[in-house]
Amino acid sequence: MPRFGSGLLVLTAPLGALPRRAAAALAAAAGVVSGPLYVHLQPGLRLAAPAPRPAAPPAGPALLRALAALYAAAAAQRGLDVRVLLGPGRRLARPPRVLLAAAAEAPGPPGPVELGLRQLAAAAYGCPPRLPALLLGGPEEPGGDPEEDPEDPEAALPDFSDVAVGGTFDRLHGAHRLLLSACCLLAQQRLLAGVADGDLLRHKVLTELIEPYELRAAKLREFLEDVKPSLRYDIVPLVDPYGPSVTDPDLQCLVVSEETRRGGEAVNKKRLENGLPELALYEILLMKDPDHGQNEEEKISSSSLRQRLLGTLLRPPRQDPALPSRPYVIGLTGGTGSGKTSIAKLLGHLGAFLIDADKLGHAVYVPGGPAYEQVVAAFGAEILNEDGTINRKVLGAKVFGNQERLKTLTDIVWPEIARMVKEQIKEADAQGKAVCVLDAAVLLEAGWQDMVHEVWTAIIPEEEAVKRVMARDGLSEEAARSRLQSQMTNSQRVEQSQVVLCTLWEPDVTRKQVEKAWDLLQQRLSQERSL
Repeated sequence: MPRFGSGLLVLTAPLGALPRRAAAALAAAAGVVSGPLYVHLQPGLRLAAPAPRPAAPPAGPALLRALAALYAAAAAQRGLDVRVLLGPGRRLARPPRVLLAAAAEAPGPPGPVELGLRQLAAAAYGCPPRLPALLLGGPEEPGGDPEEDPEDPEAALPDFSDVAVGGTFDRLHGAHRLLLSACCLLAQQRLLAGVADGDLLRHKVLTELIEPYELRAAKLREFLEDVKPSLRYDIVPLVDPYGPSVTDPDLQCLVVSEETRRGGEAVNKKRLENGLPELALYEILLMKDPDHGQNEEEKISSSSLRQRLLGTLLRPPRQDPALPSRPYVIGLTGGTGSGKTSIAKLLGHLGAFLIDADKLGHAVYVPGGPAYEQVVAAFGAEILNEDGTINRKVLGAKVFGNQERLKTLTDIVWPEIARMVKEQIKEADAQGKAVCVLDAAVLLEAGWQDMVHEVWTAIIPEEEAVKRVMARDGLSEEAARSRLQSQMTNSQRVEQSQVVLCTLWEPDVTRKQVEKAWDLLQQRLSQERSL
């Protein structure tokens, strides 16, 4: 279990050796540090020497390769927040609680090395003089690192006074950090970072799970100001593909990836139309994700990270002393066509007791049912079939689009369904069921989250939902879209949910999501029972 909330790792090996050493160094550090791990690169530094002085490595291709290796290795240590520092000069946002170095890079007695670590951290980043200092790993293996060829001076990175970059920057991952680090190396005065927002997010995978703009911008600023504090950072929302890159006369360079180069060329076309010079386009290679799963991108990407959130606990369960701990009740909800029912069936196969709120809703309307007389009194005999049963299509037409009539109906029906749900939960307890799933499309609208420990929401993109509703119910596109838009949005549901699931992909992918969610739930319940 990591003992420290943050740390500073000092690496002194030649830059050319880092691709070979990065994985082991970060794996060892991950066993010690749980939060931000700052990395100070200073090839050739002797930590045991008196008063080691901090210096930044030269900004060349070798440094970029070393950064790529470190951030790729960091991806394998999920949850480790690695920040490779490109220049000393300020207190770090989350001051290190421990100082680390690789034992293989610090020969000799540990005392002088640990002292050197403390002196370097104090001089470079204002760290307190008595922080714990640890040496990671064992001594250098025989043979050591090969001699590193001196870098060709002409291979140095170009420099520009003002550089621009754009992206979603959701859950800053290794590829983002490499891209941003390259920007910091190229820029001498200012970095303009555009953060996608608004309509630019509409077609992103699992857009409902993208962090709010304010949070993404704050994380971005903290990372950049830690990594290279000497630059000025302008962080702005992007609501169109161009942003200020086509109007800012001071910009000289736009940093792109293989995927966004065409966008960079479009920016230059617009700049020429606006009477501005073209920007130099500096391209960064995409980082491969060796652990990508089914339906995930081969590159390290935010969309893959969002997919990995499906089935996991996004926020703590409700703590309500009035709610019995057994059975543990899951409220499963989702919009029309979301695949909620198929998820409920999978949970039933895994052992959950299922309560179908829609079936209970039908029961309250039948003659003699708890809501029958009140509904007929409120909406008139014209809603009845010849046999005296309520025609729900006629009733639905009366309330659709009329909020006042709809509230009249729900004020009658929802409390009766809630009463029946509570009876079903008691029945689940009587049967000895540990988990009960309330399948309810209107769970949140009706306020029934008070009856459950966790809310689980099924989502799919609106366009996919429209296709499903049209195929299932024989509706026109306009009618299907109107039905969906009359409901709570995916984002509104997700904001109130502990777990999110998505049925966009093949049934096998949905099954694996549900099994993952179920397994994690069992772990939570097991931990509660052991307390």
